[in-house]
Amino acid sequence: MSIETDALDAYSQAVTSVAERLTPSVASLRVSRRGAGSAVALTPDGYMLTSAHVVGGSSGGGATFPDGHEDRFDVVGRDPLSDLAVLRTRQEGLEPAELGNATELKVGQLVVAIGNPHGFGGSVTAGVVSAVGRSLPARSRRAGRIIDNVIQTDAALNPGNSGGALADSRGQVVGVNTAVAGVGLGLAVPINPTTLGVIGSLMREGRVRRAYLGIAGGPRPLPPSAPVAGSCIEVVEVVRGSPASEAGIRPEDLIIEVDGKRVTRVEDLQQLMVAELIDTPIPVRLLRQGRTLEVELVPAELEVG
Repeated sequence: MSIETDALDAYSQAVTSVAERLTPSVASLRVSRRGAGSAVALTPDGYMLTSAHVVGGSSGGGATFPDGHEDRFDVVGRDPLSDLAVLRTRQEGLEPAELGNATELKVGQLVVAIGNPHGFGGSVTAGVVSAVGRSLPARSRRAGRIIDNVIQTDAALNPGNSGGALADSRGQVVGVNTAVAGVGLGLAVPINPTTLGVIGSLMREGRVRRAYLGIAGGPRPLPPSAPVAGSCIEVVEVVRGSPASEAGIRPEDLIIEVDGKRVTRVEDLQQLMVAELIDTPIPVRLLRQGRTLEVELVPAELEVG
């Protein structure tokens, strides 16, 4: 047997093993007036994970598993700013998928996508991790945010794959398929400590609480006269009446630190905006017209809508 055949057999065995392990955990969803999507079983007692955009503003729909059993699901909570949602069926005895950690993924690593493309339930495609660390904009009616560390894959994804599983060769779910950006270009929200926190909040409270400052900005290099080297966040806009406005932050201010932590990108600032900071005074160190200042700011709760 040739080396090529051996390699093909090993590849086939890996994909087959993942499919056999994970396919029973992936359901096809039917959401009234919104078409179809996919979901991944989280617990034996009916909790499932999907994409927020799959369920939209609906309160529930129908789920069908590969073994043919069907059930209605209710939306427990959705978070459009991470594009994740948690559902619950009345069905007991689901086969929960094992969640992995996308922070360990390497470019070129084998991944397998399982979902419901074009209504064909239990469909399996395979490919590799094309890139890691991508960013994907997400919006609710009242707020916008960047989803960090999005996984890019060439595993074939089509409409209906959204909410389905992206798994590594061990059958662990490392991402939730979220978008088809072009031929051979699929994107998945990673499973990592941040998104596990989102999932836990949705299961417990039905929502995700985030702190809010009320600024818009972007990265820029610090001037040579700055007390530290590197990049910072330049404030482009301050929302009237927001915590940043109340603290006296102005457009063109250069934010260096928030709550004692260096920030060089908008994503750094987003990651700091956890629920524990809501209504808690925090220091913000900034540069204004060459002078270093420190102001105190009290984050409010972000209204997602």
